[in-house]
Amino acid sequence: MSRGTMLQPGAWPGESCAEKPAREAGAAALEGEKAVAGGQPRAAVRCPAEQPLTVAASPVAEHRLRTRRLSSHGSRAQPLRGMWDPPGLRHKPMSPASAGGLSTTALPGKPKTPTFLHYFSSDGEEDMYRAADEIEKEKELLIHERGSSEPRLSVAPEMDIMDYCKKEWRGNTQKATCMKKGYEEVSQKFTSIRRVRGDNYCALRATLFQAMSQPAALPSWLQDPELTLLPEKLISKYSWIKQWKLGLKFEGKSEALVDKIKESLTLLRKKWTDLAELRTAEARQIACDELFTNEEEEYSLYEAVKFLMLNRAIELYDDKEKGREVPFFSVLLFARDTSGDPGQLLRNHLNQVGHAGGLEQVEMFLLAYAVRHTIQVYRLSKYSTEEFITVYPTDPPRDWPVVTLIAEDDRHYNIPVRVCEETSL
Repeated sequence: MSRGTMLQPGAWPGESCAEKPAREAGAAALEGEKAVAGGQPRAAVRCPAEQPLTVAASPVAEHRLRTRRLSSHGSRAQPLRGMWDPPGLRHKPMSPASAGGLSTTALPGKPKTPTFLHYFSSDGEEDMYRAADEIEKEKELLIHERGSSEPRLSVAPEMDIMDYCKKEWRGNTQKATCMKKGYEEVSQKFTSIRRVRGDNYCALRATLFQAMSQPAALPSWLQDPELTLLPEKLISKYSWIKQWKLGLKFEGKSEALVDKIKESLTLLRKKWTDLAELRTAEARQIACDELFTNEEEEYSLYEAVKFLMLNRAIELYDDKEKGREVPFFSVLLFARDTSGDPGQLLRNHLNQVGHAGGLEQVEMFLLAYAVRHTIQVYRLSKYSTEEFITVYPTDPPRDWPVVTLIAEDDRHYNIPVRVCEETSL
C-alpha cells in the first residue's frame, strides 16, 4: 500500500483547499467589493450549503465579510442539495445583514434582487458567491425535503467517480485542475464514489460506515465484555466527564449520561455483530445502508465512538504523564492550548463534534486509535505532494483493517468504492 507521510504539525489546524466557485464572472465583478462591518453578532443564519458557514465580522483593515469555510461544497459548480442539509449549526454565526449590511431577502412588496454574499476562506481567498434568490430557492427545497416521509440518506448511492468529478469541478482554475488530477489518480484505484452527508459528524460517519460495511470479522475490541462498563468506570473516576454534551438528536432528553453512553456502546456492538454475521458483501452493504438511514441509531453510534476516543485520549495522556512511550500525535494533541489534558479535549473539541465543528486533522489519529482501523485518506488538495495519501496513524499495526476516504478540504470526507480489478489482483 502506498502511503503518504505524516502531516506536518503546522498544517493541521483547520487547513482547507478553498476552490473558487464556477461563477467566476460574478467573482471577478465583485473583486473589489468591500463590506463595512458593523454591530455585534445577532441572529444565526444558516447557509444552505452542505455544511453551514460561520459568518462573522472581520477585523482586517478592509472590514470585509469573512467566513472560514468548513466544507468543499461552496467551491463547486453545482451542489447536490436537499439530503445533505446538516441537523445543526457548527458555530454561532451572525447574520450577514448585521455583519456588513448585506440583505439576503427582498423587502415586502418589492422584487428580490440578485444580492451576492461575498465570502472568504480562512486564508483570505475568495470562497463563495451566492445569489439571494438562489438561497431562497434552496431553503424551499430543504423545507420540502424535511417534510418528506422518505428516509434521509447519510451516504448517497454510488456514482462513477469521474462523472462526479466532472459535475463538481467544471472550471479551469488552478484549484479545479488540482481536484481533477486528484480524482484521476483516485480513479486508478476506485471506480465509484459515495457522497457523505456533510454535517459535523462527517469524519465519524465516513469512517464508521466504511468500517462497518466491510466484509470482515467482528473486531476483537468489540467482543471485550468490559466495553459497556467503561462509562460507569470512567465517570466514577473522572467527574469532569459529566460535562459530556450529547448530540443534537438527544438534547432535551432526561436519560442519565452513564445509561445513554452504555446504551450507545451496546448498540454499536450489536449492529456491528449483526453486520459481521451476514454471509455476503451485498447483504452487508444493504444492511449498512439501512442502518445509516435510521437517524436515532446512527447518531447513537457517534456518541459511542466519541466516548471511545475520549477513553483512548485518557489512556494516552496517562501514559505520557508516567513517562511511557506514546505515539507522536498524542504529544501534539495535548500540546494545543485548547486540549492540554483530556478534560479540555472533551470540553473544547469532542463536545463540539456534531454541534459546532467536526474533527481536526490531529483528531483523525485519535479516531483511528479509537476504532483500531487504519484510515487512509486521499487529500485531493495535496495532489502531487507527499501528503496526497495520508495515513492515520502513520505506522499502524499490521492487523488493523484499512478504510479509505476522499477529502477535498480536510473537513469533508466522501467514500471511494469498487476497487478496480487490476488493483485488487
